[in-house]
Amino acid sequence: MNDQPDDQAGSPELFMFLASTVHDMKNSISVLSGTLEKLLSANKAAAAASDDYPQMSHMLYQTKRLNDNLIQLLALYKEVGKPGYPFEPAPQQIGELVEQVTSQARVLLQSKGITLDLDFPHDLIWTFDEDLIIGVLVHAINNAIRYTRDRVSLTIRVDGDYLDLRVEDNGEGFPPAMLEAGAAAMDAQRSGVNFLTNSSGLGLYFSREVARMHKHRQRTGSIALANGGTLGGGCFILRLP
Repeated sequence: MNDQPDDQAGSPELFMFLASTVHDMKNSISVLSGTLEKLLSANKAAAAASDDYPQMSHMLYQTKRLNDNLIQLLALYKEVGKPGYPFEPAPQQIGELVEQVTSQARVLLQSKGITLDLDFPHDLIWTFDEDLIIGVLVHAINNAIRYTRDRVSLTIRVDGDYLDLRVEDNGEGFPPAMLEAGAAAMDAQRSGVNFLTNSSGLGLYFSREVARMHKHRQRTGSIALANGGTLGGGCFILRLP
């Protein structure tokens, strides 16, 4: 019989240690990712002709994926572990948002020969937490790279009282388990994402929490996954009030 106090596992010291460890891991992954990006973009023609190019491209995708997960863990720790975490929505220009998102995804897209289509109102101003929304969109694009054949799109438009942000691809669409996880993520009556069976559980949970943090006049943000869309593949939808 274990006589240890049940609350030890949730001690502030342990949370701080885990957060510090995750932060160090994120920094190391960021260095590796940056090095791979430099190698892939330094001489595109020579790199593309190399037999190692596909492997380096896949390594970059995996490091981006790991970095996404670590950033999401840190953000969730700050939100849940530290209630005073500053959620900072402010008026932002959509054109600047798109530029920051695409700059983070550009090298990976190019290394895999994937075209990114953009359709958005350049001068539109909307209120949101810039860092969190960039994190959600970059993760969605990285995920679309996994499923697409050769094309990904980022479309942003105003739909009534909401800003509708969509990341789509021209692959075979999300598998049923992913669609189920997306539905569960926004269903308040269900337990949420199953981290044991869904490899994208953390990303969906992070995106859901970010969406729900955005509120305006009794309206709350949301996410959804669907198949079809303009490119016929998977579609990630983020709606902000």
